[in-house]
Amino acid sequence: MARSRPHRDTDDRYREAERAVHDAGIEDDALIDRIDRLARLLDTQFSLFGFRFGIDGLIGLIPGIGDAATAIMSLYLIVLAARAGASLGLIVQMIANVIFDMVIGAVPVLGDLFDFTFRANARNARLLHAYLAAKRAR
Repeated sequence: MARSRPHRDTDDRYREAERAVHDAGIEDDALIDRIDRLARLLDTQFSLFGFRFGIDGLIGLIPGIGDAATAIMSLYLIVLAARAGASLGLIVQMIANVIFDMVIGAVPVLGDLFDFTFRANARNARLLHAYLAAKRAR
């Protein structure tokens, strides 16, 4: 039985959405690049034994303020998405992902494990890429 790379499906979907936005010729490439870099830093920047994680999971380990601090960074990503042209419906969905991540992440031990796997920021970046690509295709 062949071993698959952890989270390959998520990474591949992210790259496909990223390519679609690039191919669509979004005008503000610098803004989209900033969103992508921030999402990667927060959720998938580092790798240890094949497991990808970001500073969201690490800062989330700090009791009390960790999840609130990363939620603020995640909300900044949403502000950038709004500047990039995200619809109100998409913004609401992105905020829901961040709130879900923050609330579940606040649960001791299980929430910390959840922080390393849910990757709300990568999800939000992927949603933005798919939205902008669909918008361009119209």
